Amino acid sequence: MFTGIVEELGTLAERDGGRVRISATTVIDGLAVGDSIAVNGCCVTAVAAGDGWWEADLTDETFSRTNLGDLSPGDGVHLERAVRLTDRLGGHIVQGHVDAVGEIVEPAPDLRVRMPADLLRYVVPKGSITVDGVSLTVVEVTADGFTVAVIPHTAEATTLGRRRPGDRVNLEVDVVAKYVERLVSPHTESRSAP
Repeated sequence: MFTGIVEELGTLAERDGGRVRISATTVIDGLAVGDSIAVNGCCVTAVAAGDGWWEADLTDETFSRTNLGDLSPGDGVHLERAVRLTDRLGGHIVQGHVDAVGEIVEPAPDLRVRMPADLLRYVVPKGSITVDGVSLTVVEVTADGFTVAVIPHTAEATTLGRRRPGDRVNLEVDVVAKYVERLVSPHTESRSAP
């Protein structure tokens, strides 16, 4: 479980097949093999670590559902360690399970993102959404996506300030919305049946 508050901007140092090495300092403090770290909002497992780096093995499923396969050595990545029960929940509840890859339509500060139509039902104005692991508040839902207002601090501390139209971003909708839909759908379907 994560909060969507990026702890560190790391760098993809190397990629060898499914193994990635990420340069970092903050998230490796106290890191143990087996710990979860969100990379651009995607939960991965640390399999090795050293002075200033850590590694994870990414699967074909991860590459097909996220933008992590688009990364090249030298690219910046958002990093966040799993939340502890004693931490503040500064963003929103984030699982690190990417729902889809969206596309930047307009850059920050008035960021507009296009997303798959089947996920639009989970997006509401003033609701939460995660873009590359960053917890953001939806300003407006559009016909094909949503907008968010990116404050200067977020634009500087993350890669969102450097994203351009056409860039692919990882999206995770609010898990609470998905649970609510699943819980109420049997009741709403039975009412609409003839």
